[in-house]
Amino acid sequence: MLSNHWLVWIKRILLVFGIGLIVWIAIGISQRWYEFRDTDPERGAIAQGIDKFGSQFLKTIYLEQGWSAADSLWFYSVAQGSNLLPYSFFLYLEQANSSELFRSRQNMDRYGYLPQRATVSNPDGLPVGMVRDEYQGIAYMGFTCAACHTTQINYQGIGIRIDGGPALADMETFMIDLAAALHATLEHTDKRKRFVDAVLGYGSYQHANDVLDDLRKYAQRIKTYTIINTPRDTRRPLTRYGYARLDAFGRIYNRVLEHIMSAWQLQELLSELLAPDELIDVITGVGPVLGGHDRDHLIERIQSFLTEKQLIQLRNRIYNPADAPVSYPFLWDVPQHDYVQWNGRVGNSGLGPMARNAGQVIGVFATLDWQGKEGFTLASVLGGQGFGARYIDFKSSIDIRNLRRVENHLRRLTSPLWPEHILPELNKTRVMRGRELFGQYCAECHGQISRADPDRRIVATMIAVERVETDSKMAVNSASYTGYSGILRNQYVDTGSGNILLQHQAPAVTLLTAATRNVVTTPDSDKWLLRRWIERSLDFSYTYFDNQVRPSIKAGDYIPDTTVNPFASIMAYKARPLNGVWATAPYLHNGSVPTLYDLLLPKKGPGDPEEGEYRPDEFMVGSRDFDPIKVGFKTAGYDGFWFRTTIWGNTNGGHEYASGRTPMPDGSYLPALTKAQRLDLLEYLKSL
Repeated sequence: MLSNHWLVWIKRILLVFGIGLIVWIAIGISQRWYEFRDTDPERGAIAQGIDKFGSQFLKTIYLEQGWSAADSLWFYSVAQGSNLLPYSFFLYLEQANSSELFRSRQNMDRYGYLPQRATVSNPDGLPVGMVRDEYQGIAYMGFTCAACHTTQINYQGIGIRIDGGPALADMETFMIDLAAALHATLEHTDKRKRFVDAVLGYGSYQHANDVLDDLRKYAQRIKTYTIINTPRDTRRPLTRYGYARLDAFGRIYNRVLEHIMSAWQLQELLSELLAPDELIDVITGVGPVLGGHDRDHLIERIQSFLTEKQLIQLRNRIYNPADAPVSYPFLWDVPQHDYVQWNGRVGNSGLGPMARNAGQVIGVFATLDWQGKEGFTLASVLGGQGFGARYIDFKSSIDIRNLRRVENHLRRLTSPLWPEHILPELNKTRVMRGRELFGQYCAECHGQISRADPDRRIVATMIAVERVETDSKMAVNSASYTGYSGILRNQYVDTGSGNILLQHQAPAVTLLTAATRNVVTTPDSDKWLLRRWIERSLDFSYTYFDNQVRPSIKAGDYIPDTTVNPFASIMAYKARPLNGVWATAPYLHNGSVPTLYDLLLPKKGPGDPEEGEYRPDEFMVGSRDFDPIKVGFKTAGYDGFWFRTTIWGNTNGGHEYASGRTPMPDGSYLPALTKAQRLDLLEYLKSL
């Protein structure tokens, strides 16, 4: 018989197990009860107004996309762990050259973000996709997926909101101006006093000196971010982003490279840039950061000891230029794809959505408190670090639980249908003729699906860059960028065609893979022990078993990965189904073609007659005024972003199937469409 002592311990173990099981079940049952229901029927949209370029709308409407008002509002405001700057700072920061608030509706509209009025889930009336987030008891302003994946189309006084559509935002200018506003607040006495008084009045700080300390920290942090990601190739014109584009991968890579930098690698780099006495000054000033285990925000903490020239030199050694902007992808059907991103790099099966979304939050300013510690943990072992004497704790603000919920939420989102009650009615005869042309010219790459079928699946059809002949910069950057492995050194990363050992330097794509793998295996540190592991194990289980996408082979005409070239397939672009494509201008992966009609035209080449119809080589971007004839936004007559297609990264050639200039997958060339045929095909594309 067991002694009373052992019976007591068995009861305790069973009690703990029972409590854990109850919590597990409760969390599972509440899986669909997590959304706080903000049911504002207008979804917080500004009812009427005139945007920055004079586009007027008298009312705002939503199309049927499978989401209720509460669904949209939750998507706009669900926190994901994005910590750009303290929340009170964003509320009260003034613009650099005026006393107007930086977050004013007019200013947010200037950057292409969609202004909102206050609702229950957005009491301060932040724009779509900007949110109050919390990490370790501190409130921050951060971004959600909606900031980049919600759009509005204006037509004859009606604003049509499209959930999951590509935003017309200019994040590059937003960040540059935000840094300027923070520095102006530091430099101007009256502006600084108004700011400090307002922040203290909000109650998030108790002392003015603490406000000023953080003001200096975030001014430096955000300015450094803009410098790191500024295109810097002096041999050719710089690739600016403008509206509707962002080099998300380039910026995510750079954030990872910043936060995986190890003390010894940083010291090695500094020794190559600084004179011996300068290096001693830096090491002495920073002290335990370079010599000890405290290594969070390592690069940021040495900046005050370097000159601007030295900072630029260090930047050029550590980071890659984020100079391959691409259009924001549309989100409908994303959970049903087997591979995602423009180059199809990211697998969507199993736990893939968890890592993909974690990478996205790394790019939009998650706090990354990655630190070296003694021993190992279950999280570090699951993350691939092994059972060594030291491990890296990948603690972060990233909210894996909410990211999983967002992915589940998107399953219900459907593409928008052409609204014939608002836009011109479709010509049914042209649609029928266009359907036949679509089958000849488009269907082989752009498969068709039933937009609302819950069992729909999308197999990635990849076309090699050399075959489709569109701009190559995004693909080249993805495949060629490298970085210092830092704290990830000696970890192994599975590329799909074999493991790669992360040595002194490694491909940036593998460093991102290793970082996100460790982030998702590290449970939330600000929750009590049992809860953090129950929630994370539930997140793993739910994501894996509920995800009906399984590993599969990509379709299309591309070079597959091999052990000799494990990233060959990155040099390709993805053709996806075109349902809802009418609402996703501008076109091609880099936004270099303003309308669908223009996409059916050839690019003017040497020897082409002047009187022909060609894709525009320059056009204006930024207006929300919709052209239902050509299917895209207004491209002239206002002071937006001037898009020049002569710059690598912006080129608009390739994908000229309708012009008979790009070979079909079998190598054949189809005859160029006549203007009447182009209009027929265009009418069918509207109907998808």
